[in-house]
Amino acid sequence: MPLRYQSETAEHLAVRRAAGLFDLSHMGEITVSGPGAAAALDHAVVGQLSALAAGRARYTMMCAEDGGVVDDLVVYRTGGEEFLVVANAANTAVVHAELRRRSAGFEARITDRTGDYALIAIQGPEAAAILGPLTDADPRELKYYAGRDAIVAGHPAWLARTGYTGEDGFEIFCRPEAAEAIWNALTSAGTPAGLVPAGLAARDTLRLEAGMPLYGNELGPDVTPYDAGLGRVVKLEKPDGFVGASALAERAQAEPRRVLAGLVLASRRIPRHGYPVLADGRTVGTVTSGAPSPTLGRPIAMAYLEPAAVRDPKRGLAVDIRGRAEPADLTELPFYRRSRA
Repeated sequence: MPLRYQSETAEHLAVRRAAGLFDLSHMGEITVSGPGAAAALDHAVVGQLSALAAGRARYTMMCAEDGGVVDDLVVYRTGGEEFLVVANAANTAVVHAELRRRSAGFEARITDRTGDYALIAIQGPEAAAILGPLTDADPRELKYYAGRDAIVAGHPAWLARTGYTGEDGFEIFCRPEAAEAIWNALTSAGTPAGLVPAGLAARDTLRLEAGMPLYGNELGPDVTPYDAGLGRVVKLEKPDGFVGASALAERAQAEPRRVLAGLVLASRRIPRHGYPVLADGRTVGTVTSGAPSPTLGRPIAMAYLEPAAVRDPKRGLAVDIRGRAEPADLTELPFYRRSRA
């Protein structure tokens, strides 16, 4: 995925105001199928995928026995006994191996299908209008976090109303040989409406404004879903348990060790991953993600903080940026919410 096609700020603002087109073919796709597919996934991840209706999607996580996050995933139920698991690119092999190991004893087939898919995302308020004339499905009728088989620009695809930008949008899973034609058709249809191709830099600032975690920054093997404020995705009530359930049940009852919070800086200097967060000159946390916010016009960051640092929102915080303490205001996540009007 290119870092940028032009100005990353221009790409970011195009997604907020019109639409952006992303090539996400680096993501991993793994199918889980068979009579025991739902039960196998219930055992393997923290969510209850057996409760997912055909054509719907769910954000979930795979955790280790100690509750640490192996990867965060989006899972689609593409049929009664068929699921499509979308993993982060760097974690695909690990997720595939863990799914195979955790599905032992279940009547389920685990297949790495990454090479069979290209993935194109169109995101932004004009996405549905641009996509509509190019598909036999009505994008506006597709529910959020739902998907269906469709024809897009003359090619079979799985069309889903999902994304990672904080905007409305769609993800198109297609055969690799169809990707160029679909990309070109969307570009031709969307350019008059303001659509532009967008790269990794804009994708990162968009998801940061939307308060969405990134594996390797907000999530990792030393972080539980509860640390990240995502305990809602953990379904401890599943009757047969799941890998990591005992550790996560303990974490659910314990006081938080750290809190993921938002910071907005007063200066123009950029807080980066790993920079210390200070209170009264003492380190009370660490920045996980930081960047200029084209929407807010100020630098923003997500950071893990000591719980005491979050309890007093008026307490003076700062980020140590190369030896200088830059004042920062504590704010609730996300930094940006799209209008639902």
